[in-house]
Amino acid sequence: MTTAKFITFLLLGIGLSFDSFAVSVSCGLMKREIKFKQATLVAASLAFFQAGFPVIGWLIGEALKNLIASVDHWIAFGLLALIGGKMIVEGIKEDGTLKNFDPFKISVLIGLSIATSIDALVVGLSFGFLEIPILFPVLVIGSVTFIAAMLGMLFGKNISAKRSHQSLIIGGIILIAIGLKILAEHLFMQAT
Repeated sequence: MTTAKFITFLLLGIGLSFDSFAVSVSCGLMKREIKFKQATLVAASLAFFQAGFPVIGWLIGEALKNLIASVDHWIAFGLLALIGGKMIVEGIKEDGTLKNFDPFKISVLIGLSIATSIDALVVGLSFGFLEIPILFPVLVIGSVTFIAAMLGMLFGKNISAKRSHQSLIIGGIILIAIGLKILAEHLFMQAT
């Protein structure tokens, strides 16, 4: 392993972890009383999917690369918009319904993890096509994502907000913005 390859994989891990960091900030905004065990669960889920999707992509190979690349941005946008929209709706309700939305609920956590990891699937496909060994990049991507997610939740829970329903609205807007960013990047790339 050369230094240049290590730096490349590290930068790739950092780039792929931005969405996970933003999702973690949203989780910290919504659950200010987050415990270390909960934060570890969220970070581990995000890191697991972020590291696992390149392996899946690598195994799928070049045959399906174009098919997945043509819809990955729509899948990510749809998942993030759905979860973000639900957060905004819950945040608008002022009658104690905030307790109904739980970012630590397994189905929500898995949805967030998948939505933020779809780009990593395409990266794995390109690794498979280029015959790049997958183990080291996956370890770097997973480690960087775990650290970024833990820092994101710490940052999110320390942002002051007057009321928790306002935090839900902010978190929902952040998730929808991430989805729009993914969509815009891919649509812009297709146009050029």
